[in-house]
Amino acid sequence: MIRSSFQPGLVHTPVTPFTREHRVDFALYERIIDFHLRNGADALALPMHAGESVSLTDAEQRELTARAIRKVNGRVPVIAHVSDSGTSIAAARARHAEEAGAAAVIAAAPYYWTPPPAMLLEHFARIGSAVRVPFLIYNAPDEMGGTRMTTDLALKLIDRLENFAGIVDASLDWQFMIDVVYFARRARPQWQLLTGTEYMVSARAIGTSGAFSPLAGIAPSLVRRLHDLCAREDFASARKVQEEIAALRRLLKNGGIAALKAALRTMGRECGEPRYPLMPLGEAERVALSEQLAALGPLRAEPRGW
Repeated sequence: MIRSSFQPGLVHTPVTPFTREHRVDFALYERIIDFHLRNGADALALPMHAGESVSLTDAEQRELTARAIRKVNGRVPVIAHVSDSGTSIAAARARHAEEAGAAAVIAAAPYYWTPPPAMLLEHFARIGSAVRVPFLIYNAPDEMGGTRMTTDLALKLIDRLENFAGIVDASLDWQFMIDVVYFARRARPQWQLLTGTEYMVSARAIGTSGAFSPLAGIAPSLVRRLHDLCAREDFASARKVQEEIAALRRLLKNGGIAALKAALRTMGRECGEPRYPLMPLGEAERVALSEQLAALGPLRAEPRGW
């Protein structure tokens, strides 16, 4: 059965730090985990796309998950990202994460195969049935080659999986979000919808119960304030904070992981360059981004360094 007490809340999605030789810097990774725990994370999800999950080997993914769980030591839930285009590989990762102590697992669509609905249903059903901990689905069609969850698929998975706990939605498809939260919670009252972006005002009004936030690595205080205001349904006060976070998202939008890591460096949080094939920002781009971040007043109140 689903753990009815499982409430992720504000979920930070840490980056994966690399050395100059592009090896995972596990010692720095543990410092990053500590940073997120000190700065408002209700839970951690890792390694998500902000953590360059698709550029990690299976062994690296498993070690990152296991190290994070040991470092957290039960202070907050750790949600293990187990995605792979191969169903059996993802299921094996899910079993490993559960054995290591993960509170939940999350998987995205096997977008490489551009799966039709029946294939997507079977993929998720087999991953979810491999474990007993809560199983979440990450829905991000813009990142997944257009492959998306539907309300019909969600309801079929509820019928098949007792541990299907919810969807983390980064689609910004408000109609889908309204439909799925309405029908899924009637089929399973404890089922959850979380937003996969920092656009929390609209998402919370629809009925989300939490958020995944890559930007919490840059502006944890700002993200925490927005989350808490939305949790209290103080949307009038939340609107200004939402606009400040939207300004930050806009600066990083086109640069992807490279811009995220460059912004962390500007905040005194060195974590290395992205792993190839992702390319780091050029020097001129870094300088411009640093100047633009310095002009964002709210960032002055954010912590510096790890």
